[in-house]
Amino acid sequence: MQPIKEIKGTALPLERSDVDTDQIIPSEWLKKVERTGFGEGLFEEWREDPGFVLNNPVYKNAKIIVAGPNFGTGSSREHAVWALTDYGFEAVISQRFGDIFRNNSTKAGLVPVVLSQEEVNAITEQIKKDPATEIVIDVAERTVTVPSIGLSASFPMDDFTQYRLLEGLDDIGLTLRYAKDIDSYEAHRASWLPSMSR
Repeated sequence: MQPIKEIKGTALPLERSDVDTDQIIPSEWLKKVERTGFGEGLFEEWREDPGFVLNNPVYKNAKIIVAGPNFGTGSSREHAVWALTDYGFEAVISQRFGDIFRNNSTKAGLVPVVLSQEEVNAITEQIKKDPATEIVIDVAERTVTVPSIGLSASFPMDDFTQYRLLEGLDDIGLTLRYAKDIDSYEAHRASWLPSMSR
């Protein structure tokens, strides 16, 4: 996972509430074990509709999704986050997220930003009027700014999650910080105990 200090770019308005993980990535995509290639299945059923916002070329380079409330509810599949990041999204702004989805996001480098519904609505209306609107998400300051409409808002994020994102530490990265301690423990561990060969 790469360190994330700031995300600057355009956004896509996804005006749907209660978007669950099965809608983000349908279950038939769950047979893959790699984290890549899931972008093709992102919102697969909805993309069959030519009018679906993801099919609109004006939002082609968007890095941010501005969604309705309750984004990422439903089952705990990590594949939903992998599909979003594989497609190119770096953050989702919503009034509320599914708890498991939010946790999965922060461990995979997708920034979940919680703003008030009024702030989400203001950003949504602006990006519908002007898809080139720039949004800046500052993880270090825990703020979102939309200069074109004079919006500046803070968002909640616990210190440990912020640290992980700023340092680019997924679960494996966190564990590897203790590699010397683990090696030292293994070197002095009784030989009759179960072990994993390298």
